[in-house]
Amino acid sequence: MDRAQLAAEQWQKEWPEINNLPMLTLGRLTELSGRIMQDEIEPLFSQHGLHPGEFDVLATLRRSGAPYALTPTQLYEATMVSSGGMTNRLDRLERSGFVERQKNPNDRRGTLVALTKSGFEKMSELVPIHVANEERILSSLTTAEIEQLNALTAKLLDGLGRVSLGLNGLGK
Repeated sequence: MDRAQLAAEQWQKEWPEINNLPMLTLGRLTELSGRIMQDEIEPLFSQHGLHPGEFDVLATLRRSGAPYALTPTQLYEATMVSSGGMTNRLDRLERSGFVERQKNPNDRRGTLVALTKSGFEKMSELVPIHVANEERILSSLTTAEIEQLNALTAKLLDGLGRVSLGLNGLGK
């Protein structure tokens, strides 16, 4: 029995009129997310000298296509991290030789962050390993189940983007 199931059963016993299905579902999603990152993805990146956020920056630059350069704002928006967090990541990646800051030819005051040859090679090595790891993580599901899970999580994300729940009116 997983932790979310245990909690749901305890709530059902303690407060049977409460619908515990949302708690169970979101608890499992939270558990999965944490376990996958902590136990399966972070160790792989660590073996290659990267933190997950650093991989995210390098992957964003690599998938942007030639010349593999974006503004810090474009990186910030694509990776969904704070600007301060982005600066720290870029500093570490620049020290590692995986990215370089360049003058932006389209904006005198701006900069571009570009993947270096070393960064390109790192991603060429690591992305296939990362994808194989993701396939291994999902191997207990059939292709049809993965497609269904993908569609359901996309629907949930879309719904969250359109619905603003806030806390106004809740708990009153």
